[in-house]
Amino acid sequence: RNAGDYIFYTDWAWTSFVVFSISQSTMLVVGAIYYMLFTGVPGTATYYATIMTIYTWVAKGAWFALGYPYDFIVVPVWIPSAMLLDLTYWATRRNKHAAIIIGGTLVGLSLPIFNMINLLLIRDPLEMAFKYPRPTLPPYMTPIEPQVGKFYNSPVALGSGAGAVLSVPIAALGAKLNTWTYRWMAAL
Repeated sequence: RNAGDYIFYTDWAWTSFVVFSISQSTMLVVGAIYYMLFTGVPGTATYYATIMTIYTWVAKGAWFALGYPYDFIVVPVWIPSAMLLDLTYWATRRNKHAAIIIGGTLVGLSLPIFNMINLLLIRDPLEMAFKYPRPTLPPYMTPIEPQVGKFYNSPVALGSGAGAVLSVPIAALGAKLNTWTYRWMAAL
């Protein structure tokens, strides 16, 4: 195959989507809840997600500079999920535990849905594969074909389910980091 890594992405697209959904929801929730509880201001999580999005635009620009097509690199949708976290904190009158349990669950559930809407708007990876061919891979680098049907039933449901479960303990970790930060500051 002369399409290299693009073909690999096409083969494993939904598996990658699930893995990235989980990692991005946990990454968002730990930082967003940390800063939101640190300031005590609903809206801080959305501000944090906006900064992360801008960093991603910079990374996207770097890949584009390396010769990748601009609309093939996907910027994750963090802001709406962070808004739900802010909304939970605000609606529960700044209840830290509600922010962890309800907010964490909402972030985990919503991020894969927003990301899937985003994915539907990009060009077909196969079209990109033939338009922008990569060098042929050596035999030991040849991608392994996925087991069809393994994760293909519903990547959004799988990502949301796993994300909702994992985002809650990670949100709790973000909240706990605050305690450690305050102790560290008090020690100075």
